[in-house]
Amino acid sequence: MEDTRIIDIKDRIKAELTGESLADGGWDEEEIAGYIDAALMTYPEYIPIKVKKDIRKCIMNEIIGYDVISELLENDDITDIMVNGESDIFYERNGKIHRYGKCFSSSAKLFDIIQHIAAGHNRIVNESEPIVDVRLKDGSRVNIVLPPVAINGPVVTIRKFPKYDFTLEKLTEIGSITKEAADFLKKLVHARYNIFISGGTGTGKTTFLNALSNYIPSDERIVTIEDSAELRIQGIENIVSLETRNANFEGNNEITMRDLIKSSLRMRPDRIIVGEVRGEETLDMLQAMNTGHEGSISTGHANSPADMIARLETLVLMASDMPLNAIRRQIGSALDILVHLGRIKDGKRKVLNISEVMYADDDIHLNLLYEYHAENGLVRTGNDMNDCSKLERYG
Repeated sequence: MEDTRIIDIKDRIKAELTGESLADGGWDEEEIAGYIDAALMTYPEYIPIKVKKDIRKCIMNEIIGYDVISELLENDDITDIMVNGESDIFYERNGKIHRYGKCFSSSAKLFDIIQHIAAGHNRIVNESEPIVDVRLKDGSRVNIVLPPVAINGPVVTIRKFPKYDFTLEKLTEIGSITKEAADFLKKLVHARYNIFISGGTGTGKTTFLNALSNYIPSDERIVTIEDSAELRIQGIENIVSLETRNANFEGNNEITMRDLIKSSLRMRPDRIIVGEVRGEETLDMLQAMNTGHEGSISTGHANSPADMIARLETLVLMASDMPLNAIRRQIGSALDILVHLGRIKDGKRKVLNISEVMYADDDIHLNLLYEYHAENGLVRTGNDMNDCSKLERYG
């Protein structure tokens, strides 16, 4: 069939649908699909089955899906989707960024999709509130920025998460970490070492945290704290998941990471897992690690292990007027292990360093245990751990 005829059929059926009770949200997905199939049967010319399926999928995506980016969302090989206005769409696959060959029909259509995403999570996004973070039903993280903040049109960035759960065995299989290093980290998790995961944007910190959490004993009570729920902790029955809440229209009733961490301490957790620290809650997290919640795990953004320590110092300073040496003592006693992730030249995510965090002489020292080399991968440095007390205690 001619492309123009297919477009005409699609537009006619879509117009009929939007005139029905669908506009009020009265139809479910199956009813919409049935209506499209019945409408296609009324056309006198022969429409190949494949074309019918394509028309139905296209209409469904436009009406209840995410329009042209639906295909990208359905592709499990794609990790990131970047929409820079209605005409410029990019995606990342296997560590490489590609330009998408399709675009939204208009800026109004893109705006409709944005409102569809935001409304699905009871969020408002407009010129007065131009920035919002939400997540899709599959857990994918969405950041939306509207004009006038986004100068060249609406920006939508989607971080997808794998359909299956990564384990350290799977990360070993794809070359992100060596078996020796993975076995070492498993022992540390079981022995209740406090572990902090650092890395730049898109290096797989949340994925790695999820993988580590698989080795937490199943009889423990876990509290997870996030500003946007992304963690998928498996095998733990006694788990409490907490998520922050933005302020309402009057600027009231906000629930912050600090609020949740403080509240979690009254929930009798064995371990506290904080999805990411980026503000004043860092102090509360460190204090929780220092007050009997061994085996806790968190993540943060930084380009190197040393940068991560410096950033933690800065974040604590935002919350307290403690002297720097006291802050360093707090960090050194709270954190046991720092795992740093990054990307190599081909875009693949790797564990680049595993270090022991130590405090001595009023400063933080990193005892490098494993280091990534392009020729040999992640290898032991020859340095021994200084504090093996938890390994001895928990075996």
